[in-house]
Amino acid sequence: MSSAAGTKDAAVRKWNRAAKALDSKDRGEEVRYGPYKRSLFAKARGKTMLVAAGTGIDFKYLPPGLEVTAIDFSPRMLSFAEKRLDESASPVELVEADVTRLDFADQTFDTVITSCTFCSVPDPVQGLREVRRVLKDDGRLLMFEHVRASNPWLGFMMDVMNPLVRKFGPDINRRTGDNIRAAGFRIVREFNVYLDMVKLFEAVKA
Repeated sequence: MSSAAGTKDAAVRKWNRAAKALDSKDRGEEVRYGPYKRSLFAKARGKTMLVAAGTGIDFKYLPPGLEVTAIDFSPRMLSFAEKRLDESASPVELVEADVTRLDFADQTFDTVITSCTFCSVPDPVQGLREVRRVLKDDGRLLMFEHVRASNPWLGFMMDVMNPLVRKFGPDINRRTGDNIRAAGFRIVREFNVYLDMVKLFEAVKA
């Protein structure tokens, strides 16, 4: 087994185990962050990919008029998400897929949405490059993400804690803005939802 395949398999096992607990934990966070997601996702148009569907907790924020493909590499997450399909105002197709190796053709989607996704992708830049590949040239990337704090002391503490935290959940020190640019996007809007650790990003192909 290659190193990349082993890393992916370990990540799938971790998120399969976490699915039930994540479903319960996320409900509290929706009270705080739900309105920001709804406002961001309202900008989606046309054929849309939701990366890391998780347990489907974000389906209720999807606006009508979309054709949504929701992907996740965890089959257990998708089993939870299936129970929430009727919460979306747009039809949603669930697909088991790894964002770092997508089977979709180039320029398939008008919009790509992520929600606390790229803190969990083992190779975030590669994942974002694949997102760029399947996004149309005039498409838009809409991201709700938590990131490493820019405050030197807080950022250092996040770096120190990350090896422990990532055993059970996401990385907490991802420099997602830098990763977006490294993957070939231009950020057209960056908005701090909570300090500078929870952010909205809107990006287009550079």
